[in-house]
Parts: sequence; structure tokens; C-alpha cells
Amino acid sequence: MKPRALALLHYPVTNRRGDLVASAVTNLDLHDLARNAITFGWERFYVVTPIAEQRRLVERIREHWCQGFGADYNPHRKKALDLIAILPDLAGAIADWEKHTGEPVLPVLTGAAVRGGVSCRQCREMNRRQPLLVLFGTGWGLAPVLFQQGWPALEPIRGEGDYNHLPVRSAAAIIMDRLCESARCP
Repeated sequence: MKPRALALLHYPVTNRRGDLVASAVTNLDLHDLARNAITFGWERFYVVTPIAEQRRLVERIREHWCQGFGADYNPHRKKALDLIAILPDLAGAIADWEKHTGEPVLPVLTGAAVRGGVSCRQCREMNRRQPLLVLFGTGWGLAPVLFQQGWPALEPIRGEGDYNHLPVRSAAAIIMDRLCESARCP
């Protein structure tokens, strides 16, 4: 497998009315997604927000757990939050990941409303050929403009019923597990 990274996008995403918005960063997303990433062997976790104050907030949280009291108090948390890179836009995350891996990366979209899409098995095959950057949207999901880039989109996670609005942390954990080499699900 080639390297994998995830990007949690706070822009461009939509709100419940479908408007293009920038959503707020949450502390829980940072901790939980970083811990998921390290557990499943992902190498980087990009937090993407154009809002400077939100980037400063993420940096303060990261510094506390990676350099401050928190690093000594909880070294396991430090290891996870060390994966976080904070950037103002997706283009910067793609460029940084390509620089890190030394080769072109494949952005992969996620979303509950995806029609069709590639299976996790197909995505693992893609990952054998090139590094992945799996994109997760906050708010009500990734903006439609991202789906016009020609990038593959994973088929949605399906439960037992019609309800399909998982928290991003849950969806990301499921997808990261399914994209592992040792995944037992399709």
C-alpha cells in the first residue's frame, strides 16, 4: 500500500440548505480523527479551514498536546496529534501531501449522498498504485464543486434503514478501517 492521509474540510462544505459555507472546527474532531488515523496507519491528518482564527485555535490545541503539558501528561495523544497539519485550503493540502510522498496523490471524495461511487475494495486497489488523500466534509458535507474535479468518490456507508447522516468522526473511522490492508469488509 502507498501512504494514506485524510483531510477534514471545513471549506468548501455546505449547510443544511445546501449553501456554500465555512464550518467551525471542533476539538472532538481533532482528537478523534487523529487517534483514528494513527490507529489505522494513516500518515497525516490535514485540517483545512480558510478562517485564520480557526487555524490558530487548532494550532493552540495541537501545541498543548504535542509540546506543552499535554505532551508529558499523555504521550499517546501527542503521537496522534503530531499527525495534524493545518492549512487554509485543499490545494495546499494536496501539494503538501505530494511533497511528503514524493509522487502524485489521488484525492478521494466521501459523502452520504454519493450515487454509485467506488467500493472500498476498489479504493484499496487504487492505493496500491498511488498515495491517497481521502476528503471528509464537515457541516452537511463536501461542496458540489469538489465532485466536479473528476476525482473518485467512495460509495456511501449504508446501515440497515433509510437514515444516513453519520457524524464525520464515525464515518471516517469506518472508512479508514475499510481501507486498511487487513480490512475484512468490501
